[in-house]
Amino acid sequence: MKSSNKKRGNIITVFFLFMVVSLSFFIVPNLPKANAALEYAVDYVVQNDWGSGAIINVTITNYGAAAISGWKLSWTFPGNQQITNLWNGSLSQSGSTVTITNLSYNALIPANGGKVSFGFGISYSGSNEKPTDFTLYNDTATTPGPSISNNLPTPTPTFSTSSNSVPTATPYNQNGRQMERLDRGVVAIKVNGGVFVSWRILGTEFSGVAYNIYRDSTKVNSSPLSGASNYLDPEGTTRSTYSVCAVVNGAEQARSSSVSVWSNNYLQVPLQLPGSNYTAGDCSVGDLNGDDQYELVVKWDPADQKDNSQSGVTSNVYLDAYTLTGTRLWRIDLGRNIRAGAHYTQFMVYDLDGDGKAEVACKTADGTVDGRGTVIGNSNADYRNSSGYILSGPEYLTIFNGQTGAAMKTVNYEPSRGNVSSWGDNYGNRVDRFLACIAYLDGKRPSLVMCRGYYTRTVLVAWDWRNGSLTKRWTFDTNEGYSGYTGQGNHNLSVADVDGDGRDEIIYGSCTIDDNGTGLYTTGLGHGDALHVGDFDPDRPGLEVWQCHEGGSGATFRDACTGAVIFRYNNSGDVGRACAGDLTANSRGCEVWAAGSPFYTCKGVNAGSAPASVNHVVWWDDDELRELLDGISISKYKGGTLLTASGCTAINGTKSNPNLQADLFGDWREEVIWRTSDSRYLRIYTTTATTKRRLFTLMHDPVYRLGVAWQNVAYNQPPHVSFYLGSGMSNPTDPHIFLAP
Repeated sequence: MKSSNKKRGNIITVFFLFMVVSLSFFIVPNLPKANAALEYAVDYVVQNDWGSGAIINVTITNYGAAAISGWKLSWTFPGNQQITNLWNGSLSQSGSTVTITNLSYNALIPANGGKVSFGFGISYSGSNEKPTDFTLYNDTATTPGPSISNNLPTPTPTFSTSSNSVPTATPYNQNGRQMERLDRGVVAIKVNGGVFVSWRILGTEFSGVAYNIYRDSTKVNSSPLSGASNYLDPEGTTRSTYSVCAVVNGAEQARSSSVSVWSNNYLQVPLQLPGSNYTAGDCSVGDLNGDDQYELVVKWDPADQKDNSQSGVTSNVYLDAYTLTGTRLWRIDLGRNIRAGAHYTQFMVYDLDGDGKAEVACKTADGTVDGRGTVIGNSNADYRNSSGYILSGPEYLTIFNGQTGAAMKTVNYEPSRGNVSSWGDNYGNRVDRFLACIAYLDGKRPSLVMCRGYYTRTVLVAWDWRNGSLTKRWTFDTNEGYSGYTGQGNHNLSVADVDGDGRDEIIYGSCTIDDNGTGLYTTGLGHGDALHVGDFDPDRPGLEVWQCHEGGSGATFRDACTGAVIFRYNNSGDVGRACAGDLTANSRGCEVWAAGSPFYTCKGVNAGSAPASVNHVVWWDDDELRELLDGISISKYKGGTLLTASGCTAINGTKSNPNLQADLFGDWREEVIWRTSDSRYLRIYTTTATTKRRLFTLMHDPVYRLGVAWQNVAYNQPPHVSFYLGSGMSNPTDPHIFLAP
């Protein structure tokens, strides 16, 4: 009897233990267990796949009640995948088995939903199947636990480091983004049949405001004009003057200043050459003196300027500021220790502190002389070596007063050159590849971003100019856990809010840097010469990127937020040019093309023969389509030439750029600036075609305005807008901006 009861008891005990073990297997992913199985999820996302390689982002989420301190993640590839480069982790791969180990700065995964991310590039042959089983280890766990999910949303990687701490800014309670306060920008031009009058609609008055036009003291329109901001006055003559006033709720507002009638379709601005061997190069604009009009900043290029790959001593580089009437406000001599060439001096002109007057910022050195004649640093220093390169000596970043040219603040340029060979060569080519831009990193006020490198190491440093102080906001450095971002920069960049959070990202070629100075994504597609960012496909949410590449990546049309390739032009060589714009109404959205490629719609469909020009595009005539801008000519796709700037010359050699294109005055269509052949004048050409399209000035669209600011950087590109501007467009919403005092 006792024996029978003991046997029955043993059976019950075994059954109970079996049930406990079985239940524990099922509940491990959902209940915390100290020092036992980990509770986690692995999100494995194919960010970009081009058939023989891919970019992968991986996020580990810790659902346990205890933090994970020190981790390793292992899996087995189901196909023939080999990791080629890795960021934010340490790699061990044997055959198809992979183990990624944390680095020092991302060893900790906080409890209750904490995350850590890493990424890598792979090459493969055949199919690119995702791994399904992941095993996570850490120092305090006795056994690994199974992953909960492999299908979580992709998070944005974030890092907390001392270099990325954001300083406390002066409170700024305005809504939207700080933008320039501009006047009415009236222009009047004699044309056949009368006088063409055009004026600026501000971004703050786009909806519900009409306008009256006055010739001399006589109102020329019978009722307020609520449509497009241009008008053909058949009774106007070259002796007439014109002013415009807004009409709000039936009440006239203050009239603009009166303007005289131009006899030509351009304004000629006289220049003062610094020497016979100089030509007027890249230009930028800003309201330097607070008069609500743009002034011009001109970079003077010497005849002996050099590409970074070329040896030789160069003459000094100069920056001049001029009013539109030709009054020179100042001249800055950058001195013998700044080399002349397209990649050395990227100058930013922007109202950085919101006082209504733009500043000028650029890299300087010992011997730079500001607009007041004050020398920065040692005036006798000469760091040029026998090959003309400047590979020693201090480097500075200077903020100049836009009205006087006086140096207001000079700090050490970051990043410093350090070891020259760490940038990709030992003779001074890649160490001095600079880019720059303006970005609204907090969504309200502009920051200055100065950059170095794109072939190998890449560093971006963001600065805030506030109340006379220059404060570093953050530093992004591919040497600090972002190895996958090396070699992904272009000879240009773009700035836009690609993820819809109200703050700007820097599209740095084939990678994008988030507003907080961390990496948003990298595509691994490599360096290229041309880049375009805008709302090119009105049927897709968000913005798109069209970029050409070197090294066999062809040209790619991708999602600006994620980097995912939507379609691509395959080419094994160096595709040196690419362009984007709505040139024809035959297809919906913009068209894109690259050197040697078909003419693609934004859906990737062949739209016919591509234009011979792969340079700039411009809004010029009466419709919403863009026209081709190349050299000194503007032409219609599959049409005739609309403008030839006789007596003028393009700049930047084979790039054949204008000095600047921007919406400088008049209605929303763009002006183009070319220098005359002798560089004694700048000519600002404007359209005289009447249009029915009503739009606010493009300079109050943040993406466009920032595009004008970075247009002078290295290989110039045309600016684009944040909304779809093309055939079949809808009216854009009012820009969310406020105007500086």
